[in-house]
Amino acid sequence: MKSRARTMLDKSIAAMLSAIEIYNKPDFNYRAETFSVLCINSWELLFKAKVLQLARNQVTSLYVWEHRQLKTGKKSKKRYIKTNRAGNPMSVSLFEAHRIIIEDYGVKVNKAVKTNIAALTEIRDNSIYFINDDLTLAIKVQEIGTASLQNYLHLVQEWFGPVLDKYNFYLMPMAFFRGFDSVNGETLNASEKKILEYIDSIEKEYDDESLSDYNLSLRIDVNFKKVKSGSGVPIQITNDAKAPVVRLAEEEIMDKYPWDYDVLTTRLKKRYSDFKANADYHRIRKSHEDNEKYCHKRLYNPSNPDSGSKVFFNPNILKEFDKHYTKKS
Repeated sequence: MKSRARTMLDKSIAAMLSAIEIYNKPDFNYRAETFSVLCINSWELLFKAKVLQLARNQVTSLYVWEHRQLKTGKKSKKRYIKTNRAGNPMSVSLFEAHRIIIEDYGVKVNKAVKTNIAALTEIRDNSIYFINDDLTLAIKVQEIGTASLQNYLHLVQEWFGPVLDKYNFYLMPMAFFRGFDSVNGETLNASEKKILEYIDSIEKEYDDESLSDYNLSLRIDVNFKKVKSGSGVPIQITNDAKAPVVRLAEEEIMDKYPWDYDVLTTRLKKRYSDFKANADYHRIRKSHEDNEKYCHKRLYNPSNPDSGSKVFFNPNILKEFDKHYTKKS
């Protein structure tokens, strides 16, 4: 049975695949707007899947909590689940889920990821003003979208393992949609100019940064060349029994052991009043690293046992630390 985190991840992937499919259609007049809506939805589901993974799949970790106003006019000490108009629990927003991952669990996420999503959100929120079929705006949307796909691909790989290996994540370059060496001459309206000015302003923050796994925007340059037969990328199929095998069980391991050292340390700081990341902490932690109930050592190179490893933890390891530290009241 799939965990809640994995079910949420599957929905996120489905939304992103839908965004790509819509964008890559040869004739679709609402391309950029629909792509931005689905892409943002996918990111929100991904962040919520990560929150669930970190919070031991407790669905309440996604709820919005509030202090209700009492008859006296004061706020209640007890927190209650905030509900929507239908009476169902309200879930946290995209950026609140991002905050929980970083601040409450100490997961490191490149700042370009949030900036890229913010830019894509602005495109979505301002799509009502996209009137003119302007190439400049279309290219800018694609550059933001391409970087968003790359960021998504790397983050899913880092958080959940190789679950996207069977998919091709790319946006078809603008060159395949229209004459990329000419502009149709239509002018941008005031609202379209503002969104471009906003994107240009945040891109300046990353002008001096080199290409990395996480970026604000990416440009695809297309060149058509005639090639000779047999000049494609060579591949080789082997029946070597010693060849490394990639097992999809990795995603199950990530579900069971979602915390790394940084997340564990952050959670302990928030849980105990007398916790310090000192020699005692390291001694206690290392004493459990060989216990498969709490820890899993993930090799950097699975085919090489001597390649070094990174330790991941099951949240239940907190029970062991409860024996050594005092919980906050």
